[in-house]
Amino acid sequence: QIGDRVMVLARSGLWQEVVNVPANQTWLIPEGMSFQEAAAFPVNYITAYMILFDFGNLRPNQSVLVHMAAGGVGTAAVQLCKTVENVTVFGTASASKHDALRESGVAHPIDYRTMDYAEEVRKISPRGVDIVMDPLGGSDTSKGFHLLKPMGKLITYGVTNLITGQKKNLMAMAKTWWNQFSINALQLLHHNKAMCGYDLGNMEEEYELLGGVITQLMNLYNQGKIKPKIDSVWPFEKVADAMRHMQEKKNVGKVLLVPEVLKEESKKEEN
Repeated sequence: QIGDRVMVLARSGLWQEVVNVPANQTWLIPEGMSFQEAAAFPVNYITAYMILFDFGNLRPNQSVLVHMAAGGVGTAAVQLCKTVENVTVFGTASASKHDALRESGVAHPIDYRTMDYAEEVRKISPRGVDIVMDPLGGSDTSKGFHLLKPMGKLITYGVTNLITGQKKNLMAMAKTWWNQFSINALQLLHHNKAMCGYDLGNMEEEYELLGGVITQLMNLYNQGKIKPKIDSVWPFEKVADAMRHMQEKKNVGKVLLVPEVLKEESKKEEN
């Protein structure tokens, strides 16, 4: 209804002050949740939830490898793993973020810049892990697949390896494409493993499915089991600085953009 506080899901067009979205792509913001938390909620938590539970079938006493564990989806995934009993989380991130990861529930932070994360996982869990969340693509998908235990599942949901610097690097893109993992049905049968692909952007018509996931997530939020982690908030005119902050991998949690006019209005209210 007019005046309701809502969170929305849309593929694009949200970096502006006025937004049009279909009503069935909106959900009421629960009491106690801020607008900033709501902005960080749908994409990150729907993605992490569907990967871990719908595809991954996460159960007690299992193990999960979460790449980019300090990012938006990564922090959501770690929180969701904690809602299941005795789940062991391995998380890759730069060394400066390891203390924050341990506090959030990552049992084994791994510095992907200085270590081979596959070797580090094997040292702790020689048989590998039950679930690999793969936003990287390229050769890392192959490494992740071979880290799986029998009956394990790799869910790929991005190709971050295509981005290596401030400008497009055609050589890096070609290398990533060339190294992209490929496997056929007979090989999957032989390995007793599963590989899944997930793209939230291509499910915007699945209103009932996504609505059911949001309901589950709202329940977890209201129980205090999950809570969006906001790294920083930037006004629209500093979008370049916000992007650079992420590109340099300084964030722990979600980076948000807000219209400067809202910031000015909040100051007036405070005065």
